[in-house]
Amino acid sequence: MSDPDSILIVKTGALGDVLRTTAILPGLLQRHPRARVTWIVAPDAMELLEGRAGVREVLALDAERPGGVVEALAGRRFELVVSLDEEAACCRIAGAVEAGRLVGAFLGPDGAPTYTVDARDWFDMSLISRLGKERADELKAENRRTHPELMAAMLGIAEGRPELELTAAAEALADRHWAEGGLAGAPLVVGLNTGSGSRWPSKQVDEARTVATAREIAEGSGEEVVFLVLGGPDEGARNERILEGLRMAGLGAASGGTENSLIEFAALVNRCDLVLTSDSYCLHVAVARRTPCVAFFAPTSAAEIELYGLGAKVASTAPDACSYRADADNSTITPARLAEAALQVLAQPSEGLN
Repeated sequence: MSDPDSILIVKTGALGDVLRTTAILPGLLQRHPRARVTWIVAPDAMELLEGRAGVREVLALDAERPGGVVEALAGRRFELVVSLDEEAACCRIAGAVEAGRLVGAFLGPDGAPTYTVDARDWFDMSLISRLGKERADELKAENRRTHPELMAAMLGIAEGRPELELTAAAEALADRHWAEGGLAGAPLVVGLNTGSGSRWPSKQVDEARTVATAREIAEGSGEEVVFLVLGGPDEGARNERILEGLRMAGLGAASGGTENSLIEFAALVNRCDLVLTSDSYCLHVAVARRTPCVAFFAPTSAAEIELYGLGAKVASTAPDACSYRADADNSTITPARLAEAALQVLAQPSEGLN
């Protein structure tokens, strides 16, 4: 089946990466006004794309059995294929479909992942870099262009920004949290999302620093602050310890829970006056929902993140900053630096930010 107005996007994970990649949609649809977009994504990220304007079809990829998606696309021709994942399964799919133009990663003649010339500014910094990992890491540390800037240049489109719509049910859940958690009457609600999951432990700020940061924010603010502790399914015990520490310090605190859906989590972030977050899904939700934020970075690139004037970044100053090491030194991300950034963001006029 030939469809001259169709676009295939292969971007499966992680959750935050999928959300931030939605910034390419406005530019693609501006350049291809009649385009019908098919997006291949990991099953746990489908919620971020289903029902989104401009995305006609969302296909879930089982990375261990990609043949199902290949079969679903058999016989179809896409005017444009945008392939943004490095994994072999994703590269296989990108190279298996007929395309008027392919931008990004695919399987080369030797069966190894490679990428198109027009995608080199991005993939030269990746794990499949033709320049080797050492040079790729150097380029990543040297880079000062943001992700939306790099994506727009790669695709020849205008820069966009990520968007995420909330459901009525998710907003109702947030209303219940505010009512039951004592947040409704609080002058300021600051979300604390300082974990990072298990893959990147050096992204996170430990529990003691989280509590110390909250104490400094509360002491420096001219208003009462209540802290909403946020996190994912693997962070229940950690968050309970943070809550206990906050309450022992005499601070107002409530739990956001750790079993929320992606959209429910976004509704909680949306209601905060500020979120303090690691480089994670929460950061990209804050950007998409225009929630003021302070984001901190150690193993990953701070320069790559576009905050659109919504907040501030606190980056590690250790020698291995932006090294993409799971054990990168994040000790220079101190409570004093985090609190100072948070208080500066809170002091900014909020009109137009949220």
